[in-house]
Amino acid sequence: MSRPTDEAREAYAPPVPARELIAHSADGARLHVEVHGPEDAPPVVLAHGWTCSTAFWAAQIRDLAADHRVIAYDQRGHGRSPASDACSTEALADDLEAVLAATLAPGEKAVLAGHSMGGMTLMAASARPRFREHAAAALLCSTGSTRLVEEARVVPGRAGRFRTRVTGAVLGSRAPLGPVTPVARRILKYATMGPGSSPAMVDACARIVHACPRTVRHAWSVVLSTLDLDAGVRELRVPTAVISGTVDRMTPVVHARALVAALPNCVGSTELPGLGHMTPVEAPELVTARIRELVSAYAGPAGAHVQAKDAGTAVDTAGRAAGETAAVTVEAGEKTAETAGIKEGA
Repeated sequence: MSRPTDEAREAYAPPVPARELIAHSADGARLHVEVHGPEDAPPVVLAHGWTCSTAFWAAQIRDLAADHRVIAYDQRGHGRSPASDACSTEALADDLEAVLAATLAPGEKAVLAGHSMGGMTLMAASARPRFREHAAAALLCSTGSTRLVEEARVVPGRAGRFRTRVTGAVLGSRAPLGPVTPVARRILKYATMGPGSSPAMVDACARIVHACPRTVRHAWSVVLSTLDLDAGVRELRVPTAVISGTVDRMTPVVHARALVAALPNCVGSTELPGLGHMTPVEAPELVTARIRELVSAYAGPAGAHVQAKDAGTAVDTAGRAAGETAAVTVEAGEKTAETAGIKEGA
């Protein structure tokens, strides 16, 4: 893999926020929160995944902040949020509620987007009063609700107890990741990204992941290894779109299809050929476009009208067989991947 240039790295540098604040979770945990864009613009809340930080959303923040108020926060122990002994799905939900309370006015609606563990955060909080007060719609990127270790394909081989044990040991390792070297980039690309990912994309993700403290990485891996948020999926009643990569080894596409089948109000599923787990970085334009679509449809004046429609009709429209939905959306994904210069098998 060629070494990324300084210019390429600059393209993935996180934007400077308009303001920063600290949100205090239910147990006193302090959460670093960034607000980008105009204060009077429609709000979007971004929740990143395991071992990542607000920097992971750099492309979405840079684009959306032109005409949206973008709220991004570091999950506890990640980025600039201090580590906490309390690592659980309840803590994830508490933290999201704290961020919503600190950044949104009473009754104000926002589109919430979560990648990987960030998507699990939305599922964990779906029945919470503050989530229901503020969530207009949701976007789930490269995530799942249960059986994460059993379904992961980071370790080659047939599914079964042996692969599950080895996968659990790899993902739950306490070993430090060390500096970002060419070997480290190749390993991260294999495990989390599609074969067509550019060196700059891989380098950006590697720098974010390697910055996560190993103790934090391990603590959250324990939570993810026993994850069961199926009940949270059924409670996620707001219009929800799903995005996944067809070669995702961390949360294979089987998870996205299960979510589409279980969500009460799924409004679209997009499977991106040849893309891996890091979809907001690998397909930034498409992820940003999905967020914009959700804001336009559900978070503005027209969105209030859409949400007031007969829920049965919406569920019937969105609840088609996963194969039919995928067939339509994969075509769109192919066009986006081609536009972005990402080709399967490249």
